Amino acid sequence: MKLARRPNILFITSDQQHWNTIGLDNPEVKTPNLDRLAQRGCLFERAYCPNPTCTPTRASIITGMYPSQHGAYSLGTKLDEKHPTLGQALSKNGYKTSLVGKAHFQQLISTPEYPSIESYPILRDLDYWKKYDETFYGFDHVELARNHADECHVGQHYALWMEEKGLTDWAKHFQNAWGDYKFTDFDTSPQYLKWSIPEEYHYNAWIAERTNALMEESARQDEPFFLWASFFDPHPPYIVPEPWDSLYDPAEVTVPQATPGEHDKNPEHFRKTQEENPDFSDWKEEGGNAMHGCSSHLQDKESLAKEIAVYYGMISCMDKYIGQILDKLDALGLADNTLIVFTSDHGHFYGHHGLNAKGPFHYEDLVKVPFIASWPGQIEAGSRSAAIQSLVDLAPTFLAATGTAIPRSMTGLDQSKSWTGQQAPARTHAVVENRHQPTTLHLKTYVDARYKLTTYYNREYGELFDLQADPGELNNLWDSPDHKDLKAALVLKLLHAEMGKEPLPMPRVSMA
Repeated sequence: MKLARRPNILFITSDQQHWNTIGLDNPEVKTPNLDRLAQRGCLFERAYCPNPTCTPTRASIITGMYPSQHGAYSLGTKLDEKHPTLGQALSKNGYKTSLVGKAHFQQLISTPEYPSIESYPILRDLDYWKKYDETFYGFDHVELARNHADECHVGQHYALWMEEKGLTDWAKHFQNAWGDYKFTDFDTSPQYLKWSIPEEYHYNAWIAERTNALMEESARQDEPFFLWASFFDPHPPYIVPEPWDSLYDPAEVTVPQATPGEHDKNPEHFRKTQEENPDFSDWKEEGGNAMHGCSSHLQDKESLAKEIAVYYGMISCMDKYIGQILDKLDALGLADNTLIVFTSDHGHFYGHHGLNAKGPFHYEDLVKVPFIASWPGQIEAGSRSAAIQSLVDLAPTFLAATGTAIPRSMTGLDQSKSWTGQQAPARTHAVVENRHQPTTLHLKTYVDARYKLTTYYNREYGELFDLQADPGELNNLWDSPDHKDLKAALVLKLLHAEMGKEPLPMPRVSMA
């Protein structure tokens, strides 16, 4: 791709956002700024995460590798600094690379073997963060936080910013203790639905303000930038400052529910979620990690409606501050030469299939994500695409768009020419991984234009859905005798997809 001038890249992400929560397609949610971004560019309708949990996907975004390749396969794991990253490659090519907001490349508990600066007690050591001036996974400049809403994991640069803004008693708006760590003498219980913190001190305001300041700095210095504005919402807990907590009426939101009998053909761990006190002990193995989602998902419709209303409020609040970033980009005169991508690290259940939050359940609600790409003069404005995308493709695509060499370690695909209409879609399928236990919760999903197949390591069960005939994924065809040949064909396609994920071999050096 020939470029007269290297483009800036503004990368905006939410956290755990359902794919169908952009107002352009869902009138129940108000997102005027995401709507206008979609109208400036392309709304991709089939974008998938490489893993439906935070650390694995975020590590894939910056390495262009799948979790099974970069090693940060689950929450509580660490991305090894040895891997080449997007930030490193762009920095070498003259870009100022920055991240503001959530990183989550490292774990909350540091160990001698796997040290982590996103861990206790460092994240609450504000003197440490005042002096922090190092590159972080290839980013020249980072301003970090780790908490979702009022979680006690608050600290780092976000806490420093609150103090600079005059909110010296910020700790009273956050939970006080985690495990053996207790930070103040007063007790703050978890808040619900309404968050006590004034909106002006919300981390959305922090991310927008600091993102805009960094764009101004790059504009003054006339340097190309890669800037990741990494928002924390609408990841639970479900709380947001007023007036956003009451923006939506719980009585007027659609509340997804399980369809009676839909889990009868599914693996047992699906059915257990619909029990009051399920026993998942048979799924726990030595050497395993926390099993997110392996618990009861039962919830009364009234309380779920209240949470959905606040979930939407969290999205709309975030959208306001995304709008401030887009406005600043316009005001700086940078919009015409900036590739903007908005997406989320993975999806979310809020009643779909009787499930909540996330877990080893690879329905579209969890593995598909909102995805918008805008690039004036390159990506057709107001367009839509059903071409399959994967977040593992972002690093090689960003590098190609900037004329930067793609490291051979990156196994994601370059989508840049597909986005700009110069080539056919780069993908025929996506692969989604999920691993928390060595065998019992170790699954992979293959999804193409029509079908979705999920297999479990050393297990006979699985899922097979015809997304064309059964878009709601209610009829698992895995054990259907009429679909044995289809299942075999899709298993072979998954095997081929796994082989295709392998890094390119080193070129042969002639011995002549």
